[in-house]
Amino acid sequence: MSAVADPTVHRTFTLTAKQREAMALIGSGPQHILLEGGSRSGKTFLIVRAIVVRALAAPNSRHLIARFRFIHAKASIIGDTFPKVMQLCFPGVGYELDKRDWFYMLPNGAQIWIAGLDDKERTEKILGMEFVTVYLNEASQIPKGSRDITVTRLAQVALVDIERLPTKPLRHLMLYDCNPPSKGHWTFLVFHRKLDPETRAPLPDPGNYAYLQINPGDNQINLPAGYIGTLQGLSPRLQRRFLLGEYADENPNALFSEADIDKWRHEGELPQMVRVVVAIDPSGSGDEDNADNDEIGIIVAGLGIDGNAYVLEDLSCKAGPKVWGNLVGVAYDRHEADAVIGEINFGGDMVRFVVQAARPRTPFIKVTASRGKAVRAEPFAPLYDQGKVRHVGVLSKLEDELTAFSTFGYTGEGSPNRADALIWALAALFPGIIAGPRKAQKKVADAGGQPLGWMS
Repeated sequence: MSAVADPTVHRTFTLTAKQREAMALIGSGPQHILLEGGSRSGKTFLIVRAIVVRALAAPNSRHLIARFRFIHAKASIIGDTFPKVMQLCFPGVGYELDKRDWFYMLPNGAQIWIAGLDDKERTEKILGMEFVTVYLNEASQIPKGSRDITVTRLAQVALVDIERLPTKPLRHLMLYDCNPPSKGHWTFLVFHRKLDPETRAPLPDPGNYAYLQINPGDNQINLPAGYIGTLQGLSPRLQRRFLLGEYADENPNALFSEADIDKWRHEGELPQMVRVVVAIDPSGSGDEDNADNDEIGIIVAGLGIDGNAYVLEDLSCKAGPKVWGNLVGVAYDRHEADAVIGEINFGGDMVRFVVQAARPRTPFIKVTASRGKAVRAEPFAPLYDQGKVRHVGVLSKLEDELTAFSTFGYTGEGSPNRADALIWALAALFPGIIAGPRKAQKKVADAGGQPLGWMS
């Protein structure tokens, strides 16, 4: 596909003081440079812009932009940032996108490759090439091992060829950006503490690693009105990361990490589902006096044909039985679900009665809790690390609850009803996690109002 920025389109683009500082850092001496901070601060835009500048200065040079998952790279870089950078900063410069190998060809023969590190075949092809620039976009999602492999590809010799300037090699440059995860992540250890993440030994060349924090407030002139206010309305956990651009204190006992949730977050088209459930964790609130009760956890999740679970919706609410019963019934039909899962410890058969009153003959599976919420959640934490559970979009309140689980229990405020409903859903989609394959299959198959045991 050939494209050229339309010089007749007049749009404004202003580099803020902080963004000029970032560009100066990229043009300085260190070989490894991290831009960290909140969302929509311009990090990705600035780095892509710098890569295009380098590519235009060095004919036939090669540059790599990689994310952990190619589907995310395709949506964010190809579908948004790169065309925007060319339109605003390089109007009139033509480029072609090779959709077979997914690289941009510039007029001087320079190539900018777009890749996902989750695709073994494509990754092996890329690892057979050399680049003069490597950029890891959303580095918080990328394992340290993948970073170590890509840095070995920083080996191409490319000559700067600009009129009136002496010809010289373009310096090798490794660029990173991220919304800061926890202080246990390799980005913090490498760039802030200047330590090897595996050995904790000091880096042999600490001066070669530099970082700059850049936040949405530093880019306010280029943001829609009200965007900062939207971020200020997020939970403290999300404000810390996406507004203030700060690393969270490391919790070595955490069951679920932000990095794992982010790494496997799903965007785009879903696979076909082989089983979908709506799970409920009730609070016992009535129709009239539910203001002071905990929320009713309502989670919709499905098992894809790829063997992964997808958390489709968080419909948790603070409402009485009539309201949440109707909500569950509508969700069941909208997602063409196979069953509703409901905890019966609190209220006995009340949950089943409410669901089947709102939607008669809805298949209902009763679950009973014989151990604490954190204990029930713990067996499913490894599934997040393995990418077997993927959130569809950002489910902020659910994720707040999940990241507050530790091996010592739940450390958040209130009751984690959303997370508990999620665990019931995952137990139904992955029954072998708890009961063992044969026993679990027998229990789940008997879905007509019969109980699905839980650690009893």
